[in-house]
Amino acid sequence: MSTPKPTVFIHTNHKQIVGAIVAEHSMRRNSRHNESFDVKIICTEDHPFIKERDGQVYKREGERVVWRYENLQSFTPLRFMPPELMGYEGRAVVVDPDVFAVGDVWELLSRDMQGKAIMCRPRSGSKGACGCLASSVMLLDCAQLRHWKVEENFAELFEFKRDYMEWICLQLEPRESIALFEDEWNDFDKLTRKTRMLHTTHRQTQPWKTGLPVDFTPAMKKLKPLRPKTWLRPIKRRLKSRPKVYIPHPDPNQERFFFGLLRECLDLGLVTEEMLREEMRRNHVRHDAFEVLDRTPPLEESMAAV
Repeated sequence: MSTPKPTVFIHTNHKQIVGAIVAEHSMRRNSRHNESFDVKIICTEDHPFIKERDGQVYKREGERVVWRYENLQSFTPLRFMPPELMGYEGRAVVVDPDVFAVGDVWELLSRDMQGKAIMCRPRSGSKGACGCLASSVMLLDCAQLRHWKVEENFAELFEFKRDYMEWICLQLEPRESIALFEDEWNDFDKLTRKTRMLHTTHRQTQPWKTGLPVDFTPAMKKLKPLRPKTWLRPIKRRLKSRPKVYIPHPDPNQERFFFGLLRECLDLGLVTEEMLREEMRRNHVRHDAFEVLDRTPPLEESMAAV
């Protein structure tokens, strides 16, 4: 049996399907090696065990919280599915649906992993300081990840045998099995000449959602009881009103980059006008999307400004 072709997997749910299609286009558009790899979208709708847990309690950062299928990021357990889909053979890259290739993904798929099972980058901020790794973009040697059995591992969250944050931060993996790649392969809301993959990771400012009602539950940071200055944080959070709608991305170049890609998807028939209007009706895509598309220059012009 031959080794499967290296594959880029984009995992998503119904709320982020437009982002996933644009992400797939970006992977193809910006590679000179398209014949060498496949691109596949993994959707929660095709894996009912994700939805079947809706409303059930699971373990997250030691607390018991409720799983919501309609949450914007209910697709995250599917980050760990590519090895199964590859028959635990070959190479895979897995990305969130809000990650868009600026460079050639083949450079990542074909790089020397030096015997490691996983390559990724650290998280930023307090989670990164605590050793959390970003599983939102990973290069995987699938043969070394036979213990990744997503439905079984997902069930362990609800049996309180597995903690979601430890899972998603790769803290359940042997650290010696993981190597780090350059931050530019998962650039968090940062678009420069060095960026290889842009990750619009700050949900509040995702460019295709500006003006829509917020449809995600903000993560609550766990307090450190031995630090008195943290005691007032819950009160401050309640006093500080959170935006109720998605707000514009602070970097106009990132909005132009996304809509430049989306315009190409429309031109190629990868996204139809009918589909886009339906996603607007469902509040998955901003209601002025066509106006933004009309004023968006061709992608080459947009990238010249970066």
